[in-house]
Amino acid sequence: MTSSAKTVEGGKHPRKRRWFDALAWLALAALILVTIAHLLTRPPAMPDYAAVRADWKPSEAWLYDRDGRLLDSERVNFERRRLAWVPLKDISPALRDTVVAAEDHRFWSHGGVDWLAIASAIRARLTMGGAGGSTRGASTLPMQLAAFLAPALAQPGRRDWLAKIRQMRAAQALASTWTHEQMLEAYFNLLPLRGEAQGIGAGAQSLFGKKPAQMNRTDAALLAGLLPNPAAKADALARRACRIARATDCGAIDAAAATLVSGEQAARFDPGLAPHLATRLLDRPGKRVTTTIDRRIQTAAIVALRRQLAGLGPGRVRDGAVVVLDNATGDVLAYVGGVGLKSTAAAVDGANARRQAGSTLKPHLYAQVIEHGWLTAASILDDSPVQLDTASGLYVPKNYDHNFQGPVSVRHALASSLNVPAVRTLVIDDVQLFRDRLWTLGYHGLVEDGEYYGFSLALGSAEVSLVEQANAFRTLANLGKWSPVRFVSTQHFRQHPRQIVNPGAAFIVGDILADASARADAFGADSALRLPFWAAAKTGTSKGMRDNWCVGWSDRYTVAVWVGNLEGDSMRAVSGTSGAAPVWRDVMMALHAGHPGQPPKRPAGVEVRPVTLPGTREPPRREYFLRGTAQSEIAAAPQAARRPRITSPVSGSVYALDPDIPLDRQSLAVLVSGDVAGFRLILDKKPLGDADAGPQILPRPGAHMLALVDPGGRMIDRVRFTVR
Repeated sequence: MTSSAKTVEGGKHPRKRRWFDALAWLALAALILVTIAHLLTRPPAMPDYAAVRADWKPSEAWLYDRDGRLLDSERVNFERRRLAWVPLKDISPALRDTVVAAEDHRFWSHGGVDWLAIASAIRARLTMGGAGGSTRGASTLPMQLAAFLAPALAQPGRRDWLAKIRQMRAAQALASTWTHEQMLEAYFNLLPLRGEAQGIGAGAQSLFGKKPAQMNRTDAALLAGLLPNPAAKADALARRACRIARATDCGAIDAAAATLVSGEQAARFDPGLAPHLATRLLDRPGKRVTTTIDRRIQTAAIVALRRQLAGLGPGRVRDGAVVVLDNATGDVLAYVGGVGLKSTAAAVDGANARRQAGSTLKPHLYAQVIEHGWLTAASILDDSPVQLDTASGLYVPKNYDHNFQGPVSVRHALASSLNVPAVRTLVIDDVQLFRDRLWTLGYHGLVEDGEYYGFSLALGSAEVSLVEQANAFRTLANLGKWSPVRFVSTQHFRQHPRQIVNPGAAFIVGDILADASARADAFGADSALRLPFWAAAKTGTSKGMRDNWCVGWSDRYTVAVWVGNLEGDSMRAVSGTSGAAPVWRDVMMALHAGHPGQPPKRPAGVEVRPVTLPGTREPPRREYFLRGTAQSEIAAAPQAARRPRITSPVSGSVYALDPDIPLDRQSLAVLVSGDVAGFRLILDKKPLGDADAGPQILPRPGAHMLALVDPGGRMIDRVRFTVR
């Protein structure tokens, strides 16, 4: 019996060992499975809250004025529309509560995963046999946030249990390091919404036309209704929102859903005061630029330009621009590249576009010859027909009104913007010297040499920008000292202001441009250029009436205005005083409200002397001179001292024959000036007679050339005219 008992007892040990081995293998298998499951469901590392905030890059950039007030914004990134990060406190409580209730009503109590919701979802799926059920209710806000942070957690078409476990683990990781407030704030900012909008900032603006803090319960229900399907149609969205709002009457929600889907609620919350400057300065998503712009002055310039363009009407002129500079610092206080209205090129920056300068370059020309001592403000210039040989043929300048005033002083010629005296002044100066002066003043569009521009440079044939104009005139305001302009408040220049124009010459030119009496013949006694305080101004109109300018300064500000058509077509019935000058006046008046401008102090190198101008229509006056150039009487040179030239016929003239008068009775008198003893006239290469004999021309139809030659046979002057 003893042996038998041992046998039975010994037989029990192999069974225990087998059970032990089986359990061991099961444990090992479970460990392996758990390890595999752990590896398969391991989520990507979750960033911390501070890193998410720091990495947030809006699609917009913002422009601020000198006092930190918003001027404009610019869309820079076009992948998604994202505005600035919205703190949780700036999201309306109604929106926060509604979204939490609809998406994760136990959000504030769980640690990233709502196990009760998961159990309920599993039971629903089992009882429905796996068909038609939805497990969306089990997806918590932290789980959705984890998918926003790591899109691989919620790839389209992947709804298996491994993906769900990865999402759950990521949510638990977030909840272990983030507060619930941080998770909810990040959720609202990373949320993808309808269209290209991402985040509550862009979504509230583009979908509801509101800021997040302004959204009410109806808005909140609609936004919560969008979350399962941002592209939902109006009827499906309305049903879902009505259910979320638990409304008994869904009429208001139905109407709001239709409006939201139609996209009619989009709104712009920035003031839109400087779109062209925003385009120029904002080049990086999230960039914030504090400019030198003064919002008050910017608004005044916009109002003045808008009022003038509206008054003129799009049939006459469609576009305009304004730049205001601080004389002392060079700060750009206003930069208006256009105001829209009926513009056909509203996106073009009129303040930075290069346009033909017209007469606005004349002050710089006269300043140069005055500083060299070649002319004074009282010097006499001949406003009479002139023709100049150029490489491309004869250049025959004409005045704006096609009339001539005879002998005029430099003061009168500049103040009245006479063209022919300006061209004669450029002959005295030098085209290349003048071109170089303009380049030094900042007109860097003049990339060719003087010969390219020719004598028409005196009349503004070159193309310049409004900013260049403003700063060149600011140089005159600062008595010849030039420094660059400044758009950004943090911008600093190492170079000191450079003395480009003689201070006395700049002062004299400024005094001329502020002289209402001197410009009365051309502009009237009470034009838009006349202000109730000291201010200097110059207008200009380009060839073909395509550009109209008014640039001027007071003791503190320089204001430059351009009006025209950015597409290049001519204006209709718009002149210097009716186009740009009224805007210049309105801006100047706004700038000096309560603080009238003061005249500049006379520099040490300028003296005053009474002067008479016999032979002109100008009365005696007190005149400013650079020291050493003053004269008490300035008269036109006697006839014998003048350069011999043909004064009639005028070059470029067209004469018409009268068919009712015999041809031999229709003669054309030839007039010459200067001492022409021994000189001869040649018509179409045939001798006409002695120049001092006053010969007559019996005209025949066609083009003719009349030449004046000296006793040695050298051509002194010539004119071309046509008979029809």
